Amino acid sequence: MRIYDLKQREVINIRDGCRVGYISDVIIDCEEGNVEKLIVPCAAKLFGMLGAEQEYHIPWEKVKQIGDDLVLVDCDCSKLMVECE
Repeated sequence: MRIYDLKQREVINIRDGCRVGYISDVIIDCEEGNVEKLIVPCAAKLFGMLGAEQEYHIPWEKVKQIGDDLVLVDCDCSKLMVECE
């Protein structure tokens, strides 16, 4: 699977069934060649005019299933929210 293909998928949290969003980027360990985290932007405020100021950093071990158009994760997303860099 290519990273581009992964970025086309929507992330769903299986704990509560909520849509987290679409993968915008990934963090890769260059020494090991493994995916460390998926980056999913938080919903933009005020109809997207103010932009997203936070994003979810979902550890790879929280990914439970990758389908044709969905990625299922099992995590507490409120604890994975970080400020955008």
